[in-house]
Amino acid sequence: MTNPLVVGLSFRTAPLSLLERASLPVEARRELERRLCAAENVHESVVLSTCNRLEVYVAVDRFHAGLAAVGEHLAAVTGVELDDLTEHLYVHYEAAAVEHVFAVAAGLDSMAVGEPQILGQVRGALTAAQESGTASGTLIALMQHALRVGKRVHTETEIDRVASSLVQTGLRLAGDDLGHLDGVHALVLGAGTMSGLVVATLHRAGVGVITVANRTPDRAERLAASVGGRVASMAELDRAVREADLVVSCAGAVGHLIAAPVAEAALNARYGRGQVYLDLALPRDIDPAVGELDGALLIDLGRLGRELDRVDCGDGSLDGAGHVDGGADGHADGRADGHANGRVDGREPPTGWRAVEHARALIADEVGAHLLAAQALAAAPTVVALREMARGVVDGELTRLRTRLRDLTDPRVLAELEHAVHRVVEKLLHTPSVRVKELAAEPNGSVYAEALRELFGLDLGRRIAAVTTPSLPVPDPTDPAAGPERAGSGQAIDQATGQAIDQAIDLATGQAGRSPRAGAR
Repeated sequence: MTNPLVVGLSFRTAPLSLLERASLPVEARRELERRLCAAENVHESVVLSTCNRLEVYVAVDRFHAGLAAVGEHLAAVTGVELDDLTEHLYVHYEAAAVEHVFAVAAGLDSMAVGEPQILGQVRGALTAAQESGTASGTLIALMQHALRVGKRVHTETEIDRVASSLVQTGLRLAGDDLGHLDGVHALVLGAGTMSGLVVATLHRAGVGVITVANRTPDRAERLAASVGGRVASMAELDRAVREADLVVSCAGAVGHLIAAPVAEAALNARYGRGQVYLDLALPRDIDPAVGELDGALLIDLGRLGRELDRVDCGDGSLDGAGHVDGGADGHADGRADGHANGRVDGREPPTGWRAVEHARALIADEVGAHLLAAQALAAAPTVVALREMARGVVDGELTRLRTRLRDLTDPRVLAELEHAVHRVVEKLLHTPSVRVKELAAEPNGSVYAEALRELFGLDLGRRIAAVTTPSLPVPDPTDPAAGPERAGSGQAIDQATGQAIDQAIDLATGQAGRSPRAGAR
């Protein structure tokens, strides 16, 4: 049985400069996944790389060996020395790994608490790993469940009211410096999803001119046309920068799109009119030295992270982790002396606090359900081994019986005899097969499968590899047609998990496509 392990670094644990160095383009992510799957004790891998985190999800059979492999290959692919990475890495294993992945998908671990974009990023990472063959049973089950949890949190809580997007926060800071956004000239670098959100937000804010520059001209043209804006080629970038009051960059290009000399020349040509540079990219598109120029304000992800730590939620404030600031007494859980459950002076806790606590409660419930389902699925190899052992015994006895009953030549009698023996064995095996799967879902349920293996002398060996969760396409959690969500809460094993177990057993024992097992009638 393999267990999930998460190793990562994010804006919470690493400076922006290190995140920038460790940022991986798409092909490098696939290379890291392939290297990890070739390592001993690592069986699956998925790499999630966003503008403020790099996380490696692996399925391992040994914790320390798996952790060492992740550290070695992460350093090799990123080009960052392992010693430089180590002090900033966080590690989660087994139940803690499940909880972390669920929190990430729900947006509780985001720079902007509750932001929905992370759902698509998790889904994209899993889809890519499935297509390249580095994700199978353990990680597919974990991350598909995480996607359902993320959608459930957004549907059933008010977490969306807590989330101040990076774009909205960045533009608010820009507007504060410029005095207003009405009538300003804005230049947007990039034409991807984030750029589209920036352009739409700027348009709603009433900016005077929006210019879009992108390495792919037709994408820039489509984005600019959606708001009646202009297009600038990358060759015209210096002129476009001079004309802009606000420059927003979301390209994440290799190397700086705007170097300090370019910004300095633009400021000199503007005769004292200042500029705001909003860099939403990682790696950074704008040279950090731009922030040191007179007349230029540079807002990067580091500044936004500090700002979002102070997002006001009514009676309290949420830090980047969604915790309530306890004030001068230092109670990080949001409770001052005598103020339990987030209440202050008898008042209700703030909406943001309630939303985050509600989300955490849902995640805790879902973590329990996932662990129980994984325990139940882990019993499948034992059931397979038991059935294979029984089949071997039956086949051997039937062969011996045919030898002893050579005079019995009626094929109908022989067939009925063989059928009766098979039915007896199936009936005897049915109850222990069902019960071991049911008991496996209980706390410490693995001991029942272990007891069954000891009692019957079962050797799982090669059978374990044959029993895995079927590889299924990843549903889009934002698509209403993606199917009903997991209903209710606190259920040990849902119907889909039970079907997966039975399907795995049937495939491994050659029962797929046959009539229902006799004992199950």
